[in-house]
Amino acid sequence: MITPALASVIERRLLVNYRVEPEYAAALLPAPLRPQLVNGWAVAGICLLRLGDTRPRWAPGGTGLRSENAAHRISVEWDGPEGIETGVYIPRRDSGSRLNVLAGGRVFPGRHGAAVFDVRESPREVRIAYRTKDGSTSVSVAAEATDELRGSELFMDVDAASEFFRQGARGLSPARGGRRLDGMELRTDAWRVEPAEVRSVSSSFFGDPDRFPPGTARLDCALLMRDVPARWEAFPALPDGVSAECGVAAAR
Repeated sequence: MITPALASVIERRLLVNYRVEPEYAAALLPAPLRPQLVNGWAVAGICLLRLGDTRPRWAPGGTGLRSENAAHRISVEWDGPEGIETGVYIPRRDSGSRLNVLAGGRVFPGRHGAAVFDVRESPREVRIAYRTKDGSTSVSVAAEATDELRGSELFMDVDAASEFFRQGARGLSPARGGRRLDGMELRTDAWRVEPAEVRSVSSSFFGDPDRFPPGTARLDCALLMRDVPARWEAFPALPDGVSAECGVAAAR
């Protein structure tokens, strides 16, 4: 895989976060990953991401592409050469960009399913719905920016939530053909998030009773990031304890 360093602007990144009973999160993870626990819960969620001006880092600004994307994520940890490392495992990525679907897993980590997005936004409200073209995955979320984080059992306040996700900015995805987990790290000198309140949400992933029996995955909180310049850089792959096909199947 080529994996060039990329630059972009995170025009909008909505993180819809669930607290999950650890054994059910662990069942979706390949070795050597394990759930990263917060207050006894695993942390999982949906990242709804609009990227603007995505381009190789050497290319001038204003020449890049814009795309709507989504990723299902589970916060994980693993034993590295210098101790415990953290990031997110991404069993499923989807995109409205044909280029991302073609390049995912070939030029940059993570196969992408083709999806159709319906997005409506205002300065305070975000409504995002998407469905994959193969019919396997659908999500609908309505959220509103708020002044403080309310009702979370994972995080005391928005600062604690922000730091948790800032430390977990490395994403691991099953490689094409299996046998390894490819990684891409989000880097920015302008990290900032604001709290959001979910008004409604439906998810074929978290709503699947075979994957998450009732009560084992509960909506916890949401965070919103806007207009943040970002860099995306590869980091060394990890051996994969299951095949890429198993990883994708787990997300359906």
